[in-house]
Amino acid sequence: MRHSQFAAAALAATAALFIAGTASAHAHLVKSTPAANATVAAPKAISLTFSEKLTPAFSKFELTMPGMNDMAVAVKTSVSKDGLTITGAPAAALMPGAYKIKWHAASTDGHKMDGDVAFTVK
Repeated sequence: MRHSQFAAAALAATAALFIAGTASAHAHLVKSTPAANATVAAPKAISLTFSEKLTPAFSKFELTMPGMNDMAVAVKTSVSKDGLTITGAPAAALMPGAYKIKWHAASTDGHKMDGDVAFTVK
């Protein structure tokens, strides 16, 4: 009887470790430049850094102006060589106002995520 209890406990522990490992394997946004809700001078570059490597083909961001009916702002993005950062440079200098970075990313494990970061240009 003890052997079957030990086997059940070992199986439960293994399952818990697998679930915890899987849950923590997804990339999360750890830093943005500009920082969330910051008021800054017009940035020449925007970057989003993640906790895990990203799949470049499925990782990018758009820049919009919420106060102007979510008007799109031209920005070209790329993923860094280490796979952790999406960087983009606005095509023209940003005028004063509120902006939202709408990002979409996929980690190398295939998990897709999205989010946004708001900032203001003074």
